[in-house]
Amino acid sequence: MYDFSNINGLQWAGLFGGLLLLVMLVLSVNVVIGRNKHRVLLGDGGNPEMAVASRGFGNAAEYIPAAIGMLILLALTDAPHWLIQIVGALMLAGRIIHPFGLKATGGVTLPRLVGMVLTWLSLSIGSVALVWTFIFAQAGN
Repeated sequence: MYDFSNINGLQWAGLFGGLLLLVMLVLSVNVVIGRNKHRVLLGDGGNPEMAVASRGFGNAAEYIPAAIGMLILLALTDAPHWLIQIVGALMLAGRIIHPFGLKATGGVTLPRLVGMVLTWLSLSIGSVALVWTFIFAQAGN
């Protein structure tokens, strides 16, 4: 059995960062497969399936780098490990669920809604924790 008590905050951030980058890789491969299937070199070529695949990757590319930065900052400011785990798990779940809700017809689907709510919840908790840490660090000086 693995002893998780020896993992530090930066290692937790690294774990979730790595998992989030794997999500981006899967979504990127999905775009490449779609490009080959539909013979599209740039953009979506007017193909609804390509538009969905491109937006799935695009949405991940918009949120995941910020999330990784946030996780690293949480670790570097000595946030509790449980907080890093919660923020990372919420973001990971949100970014995995969200693409399943994208549809070429548009509109909001349950997976898309849940994915966005989890993503925003992760960013909200992490952002507030970072600001909170700064305020209390200044109060202690």
